[in-house]
Amino acid sequence: MKLTENNLSLHLTYLALAIFTLSGCIRDENSPGYEYMPDMYRSPAIEAYVDYGQIRDTLRPILMHTISARKPVAGTVPNTLVALNDMPYTIPNTVEGYELAGRVLRSPLAFTEEVVNEGAQIYNNFCTQCHGAEGLGNGPVVEIGGHPAPGAYNGPLKDLPQGKMFHTLTYGKGAMGSHASQLTKLERWKVISYVVKLQKGDEETAETDSTGVSAAGAGQNTNGASPVRNVDSSQSKEQPN
Repeated sequence: MKLTENNLSLHLTYLALAIFTLSGCIRDENSPGYEYMPDMYRSPAIEAYVDYGQIRDTLRPILMHTISARKPVAGTVPNTLVALNDMPYTIPNTVEGYELAGRVLRSPLAFTEEVVNEGAQIYNNFCTQCHGAEGLGNGPVVEIGGHPAPGAYNGPLKDLPQGKMFHTLTYGKGAMGSHASQLTKLERWKVISYVVKLQKGDEETAETDSTGVSAAGAGQNTNGASPVRNVDSSQSKEQPN
């Protein structure tokens, strides 16, 4: 039977495919056979601080003195046990921001004896001069210096929200200056835990609301912290009371 030109081309195609397929069948079990475009799935491993000027016997002068590690993008926060201190505080220093902080911020720290005791020590070092040892607003700056007394924690400030305390410690408010340069975010939350105890007095102090949101926290547990997230103040359209 005479083969036409089309049939001959088809048979040659089948023959080429068969040879190509059989060429991958080799006796070495450790060999992957012939690989089509191996760079697509066998890319060279990249390690930090390695000179990649020579890759697969190919010299690349432009890469001779280039390290593979790159600087983190702007705003990157390291994943550490104290990441709480590295997270940015996104609520602005405005009247609206102060009211927003009071509504959405809660301490990420569990209300434990250890946290309260550490907060008490911070309070004694930074707060008693004005607020007094028991938070009555009768510190030496007031009684001796004659400066206006701050509200007592068992009086006018008894219901002051934790978020407003944190906001004030961060930015300052009225006669009280910012403590952001003296206290880390973690230390601010600890001293707030002690102030909450002063607010409650002899009342039983419940643990921090686990559903609260912290704009100064990090998404991990730190000293009994609950997972928290950042608050984008631009998303809130509410006005201050």
